[in-house]
Amino acid sequence: MITNVLSVDVEEYFHAGIFRAATRASGPRTFESRVEGSVERLLALLADHGARATFFVLGEIAALHPALVRTMAAASHEIACHGNAHEDVHRQSPVEFRADIRMAKKRIEDVTGSAIVGYRAPNFSIGHGQRWAYEILIEEGFRYDSSLYPILHDRYGQATAPRFPYLVSRGRAGSLVEFPIGTTRVLGANLPIGGGGYFRLLPFGVSRWGIARVNTSERRPVMFYLHPWELDPEQPRPPMSWRHRWRHYVGIAREAEKLDRLFEWFRFGTAREALETYFSLDPLPWPAALRGEGPRVPA
Repeated sequence: MITNVLSVDVEEYFHAGIFRAATRASGPRTFESRVEGSVERLLALLADHGARATFFVLGEIAALHPALVRTMAAASHEIACHGNAHEDVHRQSPVEFRADIRMAKKRIEDVTGSAIVGYRAPNFSIGHGQRWAYEILIEEGFRYDSSLYPILHDRYGQATAPRFPYLVSRGRAGSLVEFPIGTTRVLGANLPIGGGGYFRLLPFGVSRWGIARVNTSERRPVMFYLHPWELDPEQPRPPMSWRHRWRHYVGIAREAEKLDRLFEWFRFGTAREALETYFSLDPLPWPAALRGEGPRVPA
């Protein structure tokens, strides 16, 4: 049985791109922190099913809620990096990006006492114009990235990118593997089955069918992602346009129920373990990629 990857972007509801865009016109405001309760609900759900996950943690969250991050690590989940302050990569210069991930990595590692090797950009914000970020990630000690969603989308996505893990960059300091969010091919297009807003919006059967299709027909693991705030229907609902309100809050009331069903159908583990297993099937395994000896970057 294929072990898929469950990934969690550990951020507050007010870090979400749609929430920020919707409330920016309201001027400065202070929102209550709700991340601890949301993560605790998710950890309990994972424990009920014996599932493990990779938690991409913001540096700010690690600094403000260190006990929460230690609880994740103590439950044998992988801890990875989601940047420091949830700033999009395409809004940063290379100097600013390096400072952001360096600060985040230090904050997280100071809390866990262990090195982290995984990174995910806020809002999947590494596009074609930000390939310079890969070299910086390598130099700062990261060995895999999961910032790519190979779909058509109005805010992110690269529909023609590879759908499964591949070596995205090789630099002087080593190599970087990309682990894209899960999709399945339908009529020549990539259908999003890797979680997020699509999981909240679409019927559960779509995700179940798509993940099973990839696992059985292509014999590959699916990278699935979610946010803790998606399990929090009681989060604040400030004034915003109907379009923003719908995109941010749709399906939140049933998210926990749908995840419970998902964990009953599929096995989930960490990104690092899946990459080790995935690359062990190929001529040049994942440990070699860690040493900078991985497969060639696709043209």
